[in-house]
Amino acid sequence: MNTKNISSLAGLVLLIAAIVVIKASIYTLDEAEQAVIVQLGAPVGEPVTTPGLHFKLPFIQEVRRFDKRVISWDGDPNQIPTRGEQFISVDTTARWRIADPLIFMQRVQNERGATMRLNDILDSVVRDKISATDLVEIVRSKDWKISEADLARVQLSGEDDEEILLKEVKTGRQELVKSIFVQAASQMPEMGIELIDIRIKRIDYVEAVEQRVFDRMIAERQRIAEQFRSEGQGRAAEIDGDTKRSLAEIQSEANRQAEIIRGQADAEASRIYSEAFGADPEFYAFLRTLESYPKTVGPSSTLILGTDSEYFRYLRDVSVQTGKAE
Repeated sequence: MNTKNISSLAGLVLLIAAIVVIKASIYTLDEAEQAVIVQLGAPVGEPVTTPGLHFKLPFIQEVRRFDKRVISWDGDPNQIPTRGEQFISVDTTARWRIADPLIFMQRVQNERGATMRLNDILDSVVRDKISATDLVEIVRSKDWKISEADLARVQLSGEDDEEILLKEVKTGRQELVKSIFVQAASQMPEMGIELIDIRIKRIDYVEAVEQRVFDRMIAERQRIAEQFRSEGQGRAAEIDGDTKRSLAEIQSEANRQAEIIRGQADAEASRIYSEAFGADPEFYAFLRTLESYPKTVGPSSTLILGTDSEYFRYLRDVSVQTGKAE
């Protein structure tokens, strides 16, 4: 191998080595990242938070990358007794970010370690605050106003519920969450973490208590339904009584009017009969007697009367007068 070939090969080797060294010395960060340079296991210099192209010592330094974005934390629902010894299930959530990657790496190493520490700190703070607070303060806000509809509904369900509903709220849920946030946030800087927000997602009774609450709610609704049915039946009976009384009054008035009309008709008939009798008593008696014959003497009627009976007086007189005429 001649000198020229050796020189070309050496140049190629040097070029490759330079490329490898440059590549090992350069790293980039995007907008969502920050980094800590670690040399032989120990951090070197300040954290790198500016996105773009950066340099480090090749081979002996490495880049530990951390997220700059907001990270969510969701705790497991915990069964916590309130100050009034009501056991409730509290489900909380929080938002946090890595504020100091150097301290974060030294104290918790990574996001998994941070999540474990947040579980301990946030669950502990939530438990302490909930257990020192009445249930009404947990579920209601301080500025919440009771409506007339809510008050009327609760008045039907029992005095205990009305007492709870009308109980004065001194702090409320918003102040409770704020106090949880303040206490928890004060413990975050030592881990290089900034707590941005914490919220109570859901509050429920525990399963054993929840079933008793449901049973009580069902019993109350059934009692209210029975009360409504009883009131409805009473109202129906009242309406039925009023209807029967009105019907009796109408019938009584109708009967009274009928009797008055019937009496007036009888009086008018009597007057007419009286006038007719007074005008010609003999003719009236004769007419009335003739009207009675078809009613009393029919084809199948048998009467045994004397020839001098007053009933046949006009017939007898007619026969006598007819005979004389003949």
